[in-house]
Amino acid sequence: MVRPFTCVHSLLLLCLMMTPTNAIDTVHLHAAGSLRGALTEVANAFEKTSGIKVQGKYGPSGLLRDAIANGEQAEVFASANMEHPAALAKAGKAGPVQLFARNRLCALVKPGLAVTPANLLERMLDPAIKVGTSTPKADPSGDYAFEVFRKADGLKAGANDALVAKALQLTGGPNSPAPPPDRNLYGILVAAGEADIFLTYCTGALVAQRENPGQQIIALPDELAVGADYGLTVVNGASANAERFAKFILSQEGQDILAKHGFAGVK
Repeated sequence: MVRPFTCVHSLLLLCLMMTPTNAIDTVHLHAAGSLRGALTEVANAFEKTSGIKVQGKYGPSGLLRDAIANGEQAEVFASANMEHPAALAKAGKAGPVQLFARNRLCALVKPGLAVTPANLLERMLDPAIKVGTSTPKADPSGDYAFEVFRKADGLKAGANDALVAKALQLTGGPNSPAPPPDRNLYGILVAAGEADIFLTYCTGALVAQRENPGQQIIALPDELAVGADYGLTVVNGASANAERFAKFILSQEGQDILAKHGFAGVK
């Protein structure tokens, strides 16, 4: 007869053998919300070739940076700017920062509103037009939108102050509503009339337009154009598998997936 103690001991040994493997085989990713679709596909491709799972947390890059700085479990940080991962590296919490994707800002416009690149600034300055942005500092998308406002001052004196004063910071803040996992939040807000013009990433505007075919995507004129460089870093203490995943994002296969989602690659 097998003694009960032996059974318990065997069960504990089996658990100890299984748990570390499961933990090691999961990479913890923190990534900008604008990367959700692209990096979900990248993660699936990585898992298919390596057998290693990726657990993603998506949200405003500034808030994710703060969470990592405060000790939240993360191994790979993919930010919508270079500054937030650089801040972690400077604080000794992460490794070198690598540029891995590029984006740019577009104007997502409600159906029927007559907007062109040439008259975009005039329309945004119209007191009757609601201009939506994300939240500066918490979300790089908001920082990029406010950079557009600063550029506008060079075209029309006082434009920056007027746009900052009227801008509706509808997303990306610590108290902003969480975006639905299966819908584009910017498209929802424009459809609901919360904003007539929303300055957001061109990649996000494309998704919004697919979900709301009447919505327009207006390219910013050269004088207002703002690009977005995305930075990648591996958090100190991360597993070897996390390093592998970061390299996969930078690989040709990873870059091709990012390009399919509208990001400009760095290869």
